[in-house]
Amino acid sequence: MEENNYANSFGYQWTRFQRTQLDHAQRNLSEFDFIRKTGLQPGDFAGKVVLDVGCGMGRFAEVATRWGARVVGVDLSAAAEVAAKNLADREFVGFQADVFALPFAPETFDLIYSMGVLHHTPDCEKAFKTLPQYLKPGGTIAVWLYSGYNKWYRFSDQYRKITHRMSPQALHTFFRVAVPFFYWLNRGLKAIPAVGKPVAGAIHHVFPVNTHPDPEVRVLDTLDWYSPKYQSKHTYEQVFRWFESCGLEGVNIGNVPVGVRGRKPPRTGQQ
Repeated sequence: MEENNYANSFGYQWTRFQRTQLDHAQRNLSEFDFIRKTGLQPGDFAGKVVLDVGCGMGRFAEVATRWGARVVGVDLSAAAEVAAKNLADREFVGFQADVFALPFAPETFDLIYSMGVLHHTPDCEKAFKTLPQYLKPGGTIAVWLYSGYNKWYRFSDQYRKITHRMSPQALHTFFRVAVPFFYWLNRGLKAIPAVGKPVAGAIHHVFPVNTHPDPEVRVLDTLDWYSPKYQSKHTYEQVFRWFESCGLEGVNIGNVPVGVRGRKPPRTGQQ
């Protein structure tokens, strides 16, 4: 039962932070992230039927529907219900489903994307390889995964052995205190001439917390980092091999590691 509930922390997270990362008239950070992490553009979505794998509270589905797509969002956690509520006025349907057993017919979607999700499954490679079957010939698939190149996370990986066992509520309560403390400690140390910045950098390396300008986002992103049971990191070489083994072509990268997209070959005679 515990294995089946590895996404429970995300249900709490996106119920608690229902609209924190949604774009609005004064902010388009999700749109910016979507483009730079995948290399996809608004024109790739207009009129398309799209699958959002691990939709969370719907931040990227909001972008895709704004660009003219009809989106189906799936999430293993209760976050899918939050996404359905957030996007009730859009061409969006969201429901709970397991990436390893999706309830779709083959070749259903024009485009499939998964942003920062598959590395939270027990087997990221296996999770990815379940997806191309649902893609129409000529369709595009794009994923963004945590990078395995920079080893800054070695300390946080040790802490996660404990933090992922904590209840999401308890961990959130802890970070509501710890994140502001380390944020202001970091800023205070950097103001000290000469030695301040190196000391601040060392502390941040040993105790990594998010430093986003928005205090709510700081807590959310730190909770997002420390609460999951699974959190694998990957390289372009690995992910390119996955794409190629699935027969995908035109494999390309986004502007942020590790974002990769490719295309299912069209049928003979198809443009």
